[in-house]
Amino acid sequence: MTDTSFRDLMYNARPSSTADADVKRANAVAAALEIIKARATQATTHGCHLDVEFDNLADYATKIQQALETK
Repeated sequence: MTDTSFRDLMYNARPSSTADADVKRANAVAAALEIIKARATQATTHGCHLDVEFDNLADYATKIQQALETK
């Protein structure tokens, strides 16, 4: 991943962004990967099950896009 910040990924994934739908989705997926990375690096004694996190990747990206939709 490049040095794009999480904030930039979220900004570029928002519906009002001038990017096309594929780019918005890619930014939402990249933001979701950053969340998974943070969870994995901050895992305590219970750990982080990466297989479960990666299974949820698409759901996380969809939730990010939904949260960014304007009302």
